[in-house]
Amino acid sequence: MNRTKLTIPEMHRMDADQFRAADKVPLIVVLDNIRSQHNVGAVFRTADAFRLQAVYLCGICCCPPNAEIHKTALGAEQTVPFRYFDNTLDAVQQLHEDGYTVYAIEQTHNSIDFDTIQVSGPTAVILGHEVFGVQQDVVDAADGAIEISQYGTKHSLNVSVTAGIVLYKLSTQLR
Repeated sequence: MNRTKLTIPEMHRMDADQFRAADKVPLIVVLDNIRSQHNVGAVFRTADAFRLQAVYLCGICCCPPNAEIHKTALGAEQTVPFRYFDNTLDAVQQLHEDGYTVYAIEQTHNSIDFDTIQVSGPTAVILGHEVFGVQQDVVDAADGAIEISQYGTKHSLNVSVTAGIVLYKLSTQLR
């Protein structure tokens, strides 16, 4: 059994132009007032890895070009389309107009358990502020909320960790 690590050429990754031209998974990630530029960059990198349609940056989110975003995005901020909205509710309204089903990743009284979520068709997920989560009015405007079960003492995961978990599963369902 050969366990030698693959080289970059052996991985057959597409270049930036090929990525831009490629079909995308109909999944958009919305960042609701994410303050950490490193978290923003990590979400771009994850969006690139799963070939998502776009990242929507809202409120206090920093936008590319930005050296701190680049540190974690490693260039994904140059390939993944993004759009900025002053207000996250405007992004949700635009997504609804464009035919997307929108889910907040949040703990609510009626959250859908992440283990049971099934999506089809254009989907968007909203990830919230590192301390305060997704704004309540944004949760109210979404079509539903998805909650990742947790079994320890903490009640939340880092935004970029949550993004990796959620975007992997949903992109797999939509691919």
